[in-house]
Amino acid sequence: MTVAGGSLALADDLVLSRMGYGAMQLAGPGVWGPPRDRAEAAAVLREVVAQGVTHLDTSDYYGPYTVNELIHKVLHPYPPQLRIVTKVGARRGPDKSWPPALSRDDLVGAVHDNLRRLGVDALDVVNLRVGGVERPTPGSIAEPFSVLAELREQGLIRHLGVSGVSDEQLTEAQSIAPVVCVQNLYNIVRRDDDALVDRCAREGLAYTPFFPLGGFSPLQSQELDEIAAGLGATARQVALAWLLQRSPTMLLIPGTSSLKHLRENLAAADLALPADAVAALDALT
Repeated sequence: MTVAGGSLALADDLVLSRMGYGAMQLAGPGVWGPPRDRAEAAAVLREVVAQGVTHLDTSDYYGPYTVNELIHKVLHPYPPQLRIVTKVGARRGPDKSWPPALSRDDLVGAVHDNLRRLGVDALDVVNLRVGGVERPTPGSIAEPFSVLAELREQGLIRHLGVSGVSDEQLTEAQSIAPVVCVQNLYNIVRRDDDALVDRCAREGLAYTPFFPLGGFSPLQSQELDEIAAGLGATARQVALAWLLQRSPTMLLIPGTSSLKHLRENLAAADLALPADAVAALDALT
């Protein structure tokens, strides 16, 4: 079974639940080091699978390494329907920074690190992270994306995605190899990517927003709370439900290290927002 909210088939071998799970928060504070509560983190991963989630998003630079190692320890051998999406293009500095890592050696090494720590022969999806968190970084992404395309041809990667990209950079990537997903900053109040969301829907590409619950001003948060109260839901659930209704190819990967919040997030897939609530949420921008 899959969780409510359905699933999206991006290829014959790539069917992802629209409500997925992002593993970043399983690392310690600052996405650094092991989980604060390893038993709870392991329980979250087991519950993700038990609830029918087939879309697990991670990266070897979460921790670094500790999140992928935990996923392997808790879930391997992986359920046949589970698809693990990872990303490369950055690393962690000793000061806990996130410097780019886009050279050929960086990318090849990162792919092999993900393979080894996750314990798989091929990665289901690898996203190339190239832009900043707030907005894409202008310029060509052909050189690093071509490296991943070569690794795909070698059978180490099944599908490719891009993260932190502009419309033009997506087009450039598609000219090199097939792209199945885009992972950019987007939520109710951060909607610079509206046109790209619509493009992905037209082309059958997944659009996976990061920070789906962040960036709200105090006034926006108050208004969101009021809308949620009127629907008998939490603000988190309403924000996630709005995203699912925004586009048929929207995939969500909210992260948490709490079983309670995980179940709350998954329940958002059952929340159908009425037209007046959607209109009120649209006006929050």
